[in-house]
Amino acid sequence: MPVIKYENVDIHLDSKIILEDVNFTLKAGDFAYITGAVGSGKSTLLKSIYGEVDIHSGKAILFDEFMLKGLRRSKLPALRKRMGIVFQDFQLLIDRTVHDNLDFVLKCTGWKNKTEREKRIQEVLDLVGLPQKGYKMPHELSGGEQQRIVIARAILNHPTLLLADEPTGNLDNETGNNIMRLLHRICKEENTAVLMITHNEQWLTTYPGIEFQCKEKKIIEINRETESPGEAIIAEDEQQ
Repeated sequence: MPVIKYENVDIHLDSKIILEDVNFTLKAGDFAYITGAVGSGKSTLLKSIYGEVDIHSGKAILFDEFMLKGLRRSKLPALRKRMGIVFQDFQLLIDRTVHDNLDFVLKCTGWKNKTEREKRIQEVLDLVGLPQKGYKMPHELSGGEQQRIVIARAILNHPTLLLADEPTGNLDNETGNNIMRLLHRICKEENTAVLMITHNEQWLTTYPGIEFQCKEKKIIEINRETESPGEAIIAEDEQQ
């Protein structure tokens, strides 16, 4: 069963065509990248998947259940509960401990039993390698630790799909590698499909996955194994 299936999808934003005739499929356990130049539509594609940007035309189905075109706003919480979202800016609640950040999400998504919430919080902290950090405030953590907590928060509800927008963009190379290893581990062990935007060519070779490139309002799948050097057009460094 596909986690994401886009067929002949057009995506507009403020009456402007951002992407057209988009066709791609992502299955459970797939690890995939979105690359492309600045302004090519990478973030807009991600936003269309979690329902922030509407589908203009075509067929877009998530989890073989949610038809994105014309999806009612009342259905968005159920859709988003099936996915985790990781952004470059951490967006942790700065006035709460790590534990309380995670507990807040569980309460908001229907976990009423405190014992079950405590068990799940410890499970995700163990998974991201920070089992003893629950009492810390966000400002007491390093950037890499904060990003690990954001990932822990994103997987609280056992998502079928994890969306990540430049999750290593603000991190040094060593910390970025740790985050990439963690994302691959979650993909493998939890059978979670991961779709992440990156401009970092190193990740594409060190942590192989499917590569979808946004280019000229289209999305194409890149096969790096069969391409000669320089044949694929790699994403521009969005921090420059």
